[in-house]
Order: sequence, then C-alpha cells, then structure tokens
Amino acid sequence: MADRAIACLMVCTEPEVRYFTGFFTPFWQSPTRPWFVLVPQMGKPIAVIPGIGEATMSGTWVDDIRTWPAPQPDDDGLSLLSQSLRDLVGPDGTIGLPMGHETHLRMPLNDFTALKASLGDIGFVDATDIVRSLRMVKSEAEIAKVAHICRIVSDAFDALPNLVHVGMNEREAFTAFRVDLLQRGADAVPYLVGATGPGFSDVIKQPDDRVIEHGDLLMFDTGSMFDGYSSDFDRYYAFGEVAPAAAQAYRTVWEATEAGLGVMRPGATTSDIWAAMADVLTEGGSLGNSVGRLGHGLGMQVTEWPSHTADDKTEIVEGMVLTLEPGLTWESGKLMLHEENVVVRSDGPELLSRRAPRDLPVIE
Repeated sequence: MADRAIACLMVCTEPEVRYFTGFFTPFWQSPTRPWFVLVPQMGKPIAVIPGIGEATMSGTWVDDIRTWPAPQPDDDGLSLLSQSLRDLVGPDGTIGLPMGHETHLRMPLNDFTALKASLGDIGFVDATDIVRSLRMVKSEAEIAKVAHICRIVSDAFDALPNLVHVGMNEREAFTAFRVDLLQRGADAVPYLVGATGPGFSDVIKQPDDRVIEHGDLLMFDTGSMFDGYSSDFDRYYAFGEVAPAAAQAYRTVWEATEAGLGVMRPGATTSDIWAAMADVLTEGGSLGNSVGRLGHGLGMQVTEWPSHTADDKTEIVEGMVLTLEPGLTWESGKLMLHEENVVVRSDGPELLSRRAPRDLPVIE
C-alpha cells in the first residue's frame, strides 16, 4: 500500500471482510445491508457496519467499530463511511478497492456514486493485486482448516458405497451424502452438485427424481466447510459395471492429475500445470473440454485465485492451496472430471484430499 501510495483499503464483500477481521456469519445471505471494512497502512482495520453486526464484530480483533441503524435507504451508512474515509485518507489521498477479476462491489451502485461525490478529491484505485497476493498464499492455520475438511470429505467419499445403491433416486442419494458429511464434522455443505446416468454433461446440477440404475455413473462434487474454510473435490462411481469408454476416460483424467502434480512446485506457473494436464488429456483422446480451466485456488471460497489456464501464468509459490481439475468429453454429451486438493510446499505438492483410486470404483 505504501509503495502504491494507497492510504487505506476499502473492502465490502464477505470473503475480504472475513479475511481482514475474522467476522464470520451467514447473515451475509441477506442482501439488505451493506458492510464495510477499512484497512489503513498502519494499525488495525476499522469496521463501518450495521448495528446488528456489532456484537459479532466485537468478538474479533477489531476494536474500532462504527455502526448505524440499518437499513436506511436514504443514507445506509454512507455519511458514516464517507467521514471515516476522510479521517483516514486526508483531503486528497487514495483509497484502494478491489475492482478486477473475481471481485465485485457489494453496495448499491447509486450509493457508490454518491460516496465518490462526497469525497471530493479523494480517489479510488484498483487494489485487486494487493488482496489477491495476500489471499492466494495461506498461513499454516488456514492450511490446517482446509486439510481438516478435506479429511472429512475423503472419509465420506470412502464410505459412500455403503450409502447409495441402485433403486435410490438422486434426491435420496444427495441427502444421504450431505447428512453423512455433517455427521462426520462438516459445519456446512453449501456446495454439493452431481449427476447420475450412463454419462452426463451437466456436472453442476441439483438432484431430481431420477432413479439410479445398473450401469449408471454417479458423480458428487462438494465444497464442504469447516470453520469458514472449504474443500472442493469430486469423485466418480459406477453401479454394477463400468463401460470400457468410461473406464478409459476416468484413467485419463487420473493420469492428467498425476501430470499436474508432477510439475506443481514453487517457480512453475499455473500455465505449466495446465499444459502438463492438457497434454495427457489430448493424448487420451479427449473430444474437448468446455470448462475453461483445469483447476484453481481454494480457501475461504470454494474457488479462488488463481486459475490453471493456458494464459494465466501465475507463479506458483509455497503456501498456495490449489485444486487440480482435469476434465474431458469422452463421448458426445458425456463429461468426465477429476479433482484433488493440494498445498504447495517447498519441495512440491502435498495432497490434502485423499488420492482417488486409479480405476473407477464400482458399487456392487
């Protein structure tokens, strides 16, 4: 911030507010109230928040908490926020605000326009790079939380063949898996998608009443959470028997993951990881991949910076928590994905998810 002459950061989205303060609540699901945190160059963050959040924010390390009785659409914290920024920044300083890819502004656009007008010569600049560089590299405390939820999910996937069977419908299978995750210690299962059938292209769907049949595949992909940190990996299963083409597709994405693990180390780039996996997918006869990337960052959110793409080129550094997610279309309308969660250590990747079996598991 000092190098960029940024007097303070202003953040207003749940992950950034939580990252800098520890303020953790599902109340963000209500869109009614905006929340703001100001991070000065020196000293603790300042919270400018609705009064309903004061007690929870008081449980964090933040001790300067400024509130208003929200909601007040005519002045929903704007005057309080404007005065707080002027006090921190001075008459012609600069405020950093995340404005780039994978960011958004969680306040009414009309209010942001009014805020800028109220600040006179104080300007806003894009601070995405500052927040991105911080959040991409995890502390050991953060890594421990991701590792814990990955162990829970790995255990649940290992036990899944005892929970699901031919004759269940998708709703029943999803419910059984979700309940098992919670009973094993997940705090929440906010992201659970999947599909069943002889093959499928929709891998982000919610369950329906389709009944599982002999010869079907099942895929579950979950971002389960523990203490605010997420897992994100999937597993495939077959019921009764595996079609040869499905077995080959599964082995291909498994081998692509091995290739990604082989090049994931400090100094490599996300594009190096992408290329290693893409080569295996091409050699394996992939009909294409429309997902757009082959993995991403992981932490407080189920997907974070960076992305494993051909042109991302983010340098891999120690402490990053990443997913490897190769995918291919093995027959028309049939997509096969594979995903693992890892942390980058000085000598390479350390698996946080339990490695999937080399061959597609069969539920008898």
